Amino acid sequence: MAEPGFWDNPEAARQVIDESNRLKGWIQPWTEASEKSEALVELAELLEMEPDEEMAAEWSAELEGLAELVEDLELRTMLQGEDDHRDAILTIQPGAGGTESQDWAEMLSRMYTRWAERRGFQINVLDLQPGEEAGIRGVTVEIKGEYAYGYLRAEKGVHRLVRISPFDSQARRHTSFSSVFVYPLIDDEIEIEIDPSDLRVDTFRASGAGGQHVNKTDSAIRITHEPTGIVVSCQQERSQHKNRATAMKMLKAALYQRAQEEKEKERAALEATKSDISWGNQIRSYVFQPYTMVNDHRTELKLADVQAVMDGRIDPFIESFLKASAAQG
Repeated sequence: MAEPGFWDNPEAARQVIDESNRLKGWIQPWTEASEKSEALVELAELLEMEPDEEMAAEWSAELEGLAELVEDLELRTMLQGEDDHRDAILTIQPGAGGTESQDWAEMLSRMYTRWAERRGFQINVLDLQPGEEAGIRGVTVEIKGEYAYGYLRAEKGVHRLVRISPFDSQARRHTSFSSVFVYPLIDDEIEIEIDPSDLRVDTFRASGAGGQHVNKTDSAIRITHEPTGIVVSCQQERSQHKNRATAMKMLKAALYQRAQEEKEKERAALEATKSDISWGNQIRSYVFQPYTMVNDHRTELKLADVQAVMDGRIDPFIESFLKASAAQG
């Protein structure tokens, strides 16, 4: 970075700095853990020779802190996928079921927003389609933060809700489904070739929150990639040009993810999940009645505090999934 001409290409310089910071993010915690470990070993030897209750309590507290640091580092070693370090694009779509499923999709959107906020990640709503009565017909958000995609890839799949529906006048129990898709937000240096003739571009008036001005012109953009059937839309900006640029970024991310899945022979499983948001395909169940339980069907991790999970405390599920994936090779 100190070499002459480093800043001649600002974009390349930024990428080098980002990579340097990412590597420092690994080195510094390892150094801290190593130094703490050595200090605790020395303190333990001292306590053997000269027992001291107050010092022993301090040693126990420091050991607990070291254990947490090592556990965090262990988890980060599992984020070694080609795209794990990238930002993420997360899309939520309700399954069949009308208002009930649309409300569930909105609940999931809030859950991931709260999770991202706790981590200090940046959240940017790219597309939001409100439901007719309540909830949402779909949402796409950009989540920027260290290893955002690496963590959130654990959430891809169908999420199932069981509760007494607030929209049922007879207070019956309902089961609803929503699908979560996660794509890595790719950098400009990754080339994704898109033939303009393969695209169908539609404009429409934006809906939902955003002020009266947002509905006066057809500024929202929907792009369909006809060879794959991938559809993306953006209504974030007042400018049609900006919305088109953002939608193209979303399309590139989706096409890149699709190419990666084909390379790994996972495309069939993903398409099956997309086509059937229903029984038998869920990765996780959230039960509100007759008892409270969140059950991850891939790892069999169960948590009883449903409200905490819906408030964004989903790290135990992410961690158990990453550990299980690492154990499978």
